[in-house]
Amino acid sequence: MKKWIIALCLLGLSFAHIPQARAQETEIAQLLLNLEKLRQFRAILKQMKQGYEILTGGYNTVINIAQGNFKIHQAFLDGLLKVSPAVKNYKRVADIIDYQVMLVREYKAALGRFRQNGNFNADELAYLEKIYGNLFKGSLRNLDELTVVITAGKLRMSDDERLKMIDSIFEDIQDKLLFLRHFNAETDILAIQRAKEKSDSRSVQELYGITN
Repeated sequence: MKKWIIALCLLGLSFAHIPQARAQETEIAQLLLNLEKLRQFRAILKQMKQGYEILTGGYNTVINIAQGNFKIHQAFLDGLLKVSPAVKNYKRVADIIDYQVMLVREYKAALGRFRQNGNFNADELAYLEKIYGNLFKGSLRNLDELTVVITAGKLRMSDDERLKMIDSIFEDIQDKLLFLRHFNAETDILAIQRAKEKSDSRSVQELYGITN
């Protein structure tokens, strides 16, 4: 009887330890699962860090390239605002100024001559003054254009573009001067014809004794 009692006690003790063992196994399994999740999380963080570094490096590279291109572009544009000695010393620059001076001198001389010879009436003289005035204003615009082209900081143009612009201004003021000389020559011929007509008229009057 005592043996049976001892056996039952031992069996009871064994069953009492079963829930405790299972609890320990559960805790160990959860701990291992947590460790695996932590390892995976660390791997994810590492990948995110590498991706961020690549992205940051690429962004900085793009920024540096963009800034570099901007500086190069800005330097190019600033260079176009400068005027080289080759442009400033271009022969046509002096020619344009000389032609403007000649135009003013010649139209003033012609207008003074036509006013004095008495072969043109007031309306005709007003017409002549209008023609000369338009030519003079046009020549001043040519000088303004020339000033802009040869002044630094006014236009963004290459040397070739500036030289072509100067050539264009020269051709324009040259045309004005040629027109002025042709116009003056034609007006001189008209004045001579009228003077001759007046002289012939006076001769006829003197020949026949006609008085006004």
